[in-house]
Amino acid sequence: WPGKGIHYRMHPQNVGCLSAGRISACALANNHVLDWGYDGLSETLQTLNAAGIAYSGAGNDADEAMQPAVLATAGRNRVLLFSFGSTTSGIPHEWKTTGVSPGVNLLDDLSEATAARVCDQMRAHQQPDDLIIASIHWGGNWGYEIPPEQITFAHRLIDEGVAIVHGHSSHHVKAIEVFRGRLILYGCGDFITDYEGISGYEMFRADLALMYLVELDPSNGKLISARLVPMQMRRFRLERASAADAKWLCNLLNELGKRFGTTLRLEEDNSLTLEWL
Repeated sequence: WPGKGIHYRMHPQNVGCLSAGRISACALANNHVLDWGYDGLSETLQTLNAAGIAYSGAGNDADEAMQPAVLATAGRNRVLLFSFGSTTSGIPHEWKTTGVSPGVNLLDDLSEATAARVCDQMRAHQQPDDLIIASIHWGGNWGYEIPPEQITFAHRLIDEGVAIVHGHSSHHVKAIEVFRGRLILYGCGDFITDYEGISGYEMFRADLALMYLVELDPSNGKLISARLVPMQMRRFRLERASAADAKWLCNLLNELGKRFGTTLRLEEDNSLTLEWL
């Protein structure tokens, strides 16, 4: 994309890594999906379709970009994954898809009106027993601050029936909230990236990642339990984090969660159990 400083690309044959990892859906509304222009986006969509991996958040037109990734469960429920992007994460405004042009499902802002509009759009796809996840690429890459408008926006989505607000963009984990019994991840952090060796932000420990293993009540989408498994990225591989690193993450999330009434309990196997008021 002309004028953009960082351009990510991977050979389509590497999609086998996603299949091997049993990745069933992708949230595509982010600030890199159009790094290589509309041809690059088209190649991404074709590759995911060929691999049988569902996606949301980008498409050949606005209708496709807003379509949810639909995931079956063992019960009657389906999970609808909707993907949204915010310009606060660095997504260029010109990447926004229109009725006839490809692009990203880009939020105009994080206002009350925008929240109401996207909730109406999500409900239009919802069937009885469906659970909705709103995945939002928002905010900067570094820092633990959560802007008030993100909190207000996430709360409105929960009030309108969203089961999980899945926030991302920061290269490290951020605070977790359980609002009205439903999970909000303001920044889930990276899982595996090529950032290893980039200096200047070591204090954020971006090499540490979390697997979020979440159980919801299928009748109402409320959180039953959440187990977080600390991992460490090293040489393009993931391995279990050390006991010391698991404790560091636990202490960090407990400090960040004070304002939201959430705490993490460190288990004997170095996993973390989420507790909330």
